Amino acid sequence: MADTFDLVILGSGPGGYVAAIRASQLGLKVAIVERERLGGICLNWGCIPTKALLRTSEIYHYMQNAESYGLKADNVGFDLAKIVDRSRKVAGQLNAGVKGLMKKNKVTVVEGVGTVTGKGKLSVKQGDKTVELEAKNIIVATGARARDLPFAKADGKRIWTYRHAMVPTEMPTKLLVIGSGAIGVEFASFYNDMGADVTIVEMLPRILPVEDEEVSAFMDKALTKQGIKLLTQTGLEGLAPSANGVTAKIKAKDGKVSEETFSHAIIAIGIVPNTENIGLEALGVETDRGHIKTDGYGRTNVDGIWAIGDVTGAPWLAHKASHEGIIAVEKIAGGSPHQMDKANIPGCTYSRPQVASVGMTEAKAKEAGYELKVGKFPFIGNGKAIALGEAEGFVKTVFDAKTGELLGAHMVGAEVTELIQGYVVARQLETTEAELMETVFAHPTLSEMMHESVLAAYGRAIHY
Repeated sequence: MADTFDLVILGSGPGGYVAAIRASQLGLKVAIVERERLGGICLNWGCIPTKALLRTSEIYHYMQNAESYGLKADNVGFDLAKIVDRSRKVAGQLNAGVKGLMKKNKVTVVEGVGTVTGKGKLSVKQGDKTVELEAKNIIVATGARARDLPFAKADGKRIWTYRHAMVPTEMPTKLLVIGSGAIGVEFASFYNDMGADVTIVEMLPRILPVEDEEVSAFMDKALTKQGIKLLTQTGLEGLAPSANGVTAKIKAKDGKVSEETFSHAIIAIGIVPNTENIGLEALGVETDRGHIKTDGYGRTNVDGIWAIGDVTGAPWLAHKASHEGIIAVEKIAGGSPHQMDKANIPGCTYSRPQVASVGMTEAKAKEAGYELKVGKFPFIGNGKAIALGEAEGFVKTVFDAKTGELLGAHMVGAEVTELIQGYVVARQLETTEAELMETVFAHPTLSEMMHESVLAAYGRAIHY
């Protein structure tokens, strides 16, 4: 006999486990199926452990530059094994936290490989035995995995994915990072700060290509100043590992191909959705290049089958998955949630310096036909930034000149991944420039730059 639930969720990442908790809060009997570890990629192999690593490299950077703060730190070094161990302990602590949340919210956790076998039916393989589950609704939250190069698969020794890059057994001496999105730039920043000679290869004309062009240009200069070599409009035609390194065939924008040897390479060229072999094809669930097609509530074209998170497409962000999970569950429970508005999802890159944004870039807003008011305020004009010794960066705001709508906000500099939420809230509340101008910002704080950027868009900046 199959165990029966109101809802079964396939995958326990930040989309799946959040959806399970909300479903329980709404009185649904819910089960969650996970083939690896509760918390999914984000908690165990992505967002959280990478931030632990980046915190280490940040402190190491400060220790090496202690004299600029009037401090002395001689013979600064590191223990790679302990760095990795700390990162894994952080992930382990949060994994245990998710287990506790499942127990607290009376969510049934079923370990194993799940397959949707029919409408409202799911089979979970647990070694030699199989568990059958039934539910009126099934949410697919199976996430995604790293994309391999067609001519070179990651071997975990010389060619790494993000998973390998988080648990290195040796520190790269000369590192090639393939791809300059958030993942690539974060790993480049970490390993560069820890002493590796880093090169980033990017096929597109600029790094962090989804960000505002001024942010990309600033990051190009900042990373280059730190010693990272940036090769844009550059392709990779081969990657050959050996016992001592990996040789890359690099095609420059002028068409010339050269060979260069690195100690290690990280592939950070995107993701592949985990939609194969889970029974979707037999049910006729529509996909687009592997990603499951859904409406604004997470519904697929098949009644009772829902999908959330990375498996549904861009942006591939944990917080997007969590919010989609809550929307889907509230709709399943008979509520009337607002549909997902992807324009209000913030994006963050936790490199040094950090990058954060929400809404349209200036170029996209112009393409959409808006008449614009654009404000920009530099970190060097902010007292707190100068006191912190973090005076590089800027805050940029883009407004509709006719209505005062905040169309987009873009930041680069220290702690901007924390600051961006102010603009996210402003967009969610449909705030105009008038309310932002009249808001009192505490002094001295980095957030004052947010105020000044708004003022600057209307020719009213005070401190610059």
